[in-house]
Amino acid sequence: MSNQFLTFKIDGTQYAAEVHNVQEVLEYMPVTKVPCATSYMEGLINSRGQGISVVNLRKKFGMQEAEPTKETRIIVMEVKNAEEKTVTFGAIADSVQEVIDLSDDEIEPSPKFGNSIAAQFIRGIGKRDDSFIIILNMDQIFSTEEIIKLESAAAAITG
Repeated sequence: MSNQFLTFKIDGTQYAAEVHNVQEVLEYMPVTKVPCATSYMEGLINSRGQGISVVNLRKKFGMQEAEPTKETRIIVMEVKNAEEKTVTFGAIADSVQEVIDLSDDEIEPSPKFGNSIAAQFIRGIGKRDDSFIIILNMDQIFSTEEIIKLESAAAAITG
């Protein structure tokens, strides 16, 4: 079976998210800071009249921060919380590459060691040409408590 993934880079490493989680890709724009937010939450943006919480995946994954460049993008994603409610948020990526198809036999199980991101966040490792792609499990990256915070922050600016 073939699966579609949006590939993007963070700190020189290629990652992917399932296309069904991706709503749109936006050029980087200034983010409105939110007081007392968690360290990886950059703030809020307004996209098409909707308030969207924006998270910095570099900070979430414990990587060194970087200034936005002309290649920096905000990937607007949808995930389901524990109650199966859809939550929308933006994730900052250094750059976005392309949508690719990977068959199940091109995806290896998540490694048990050697990566700074907890294995529970990784759906698997994709192989493409001579490179590896870390396939993220977007529904697992944020806890229910974190998703509630993201929802609350976005609701505060949209009323």
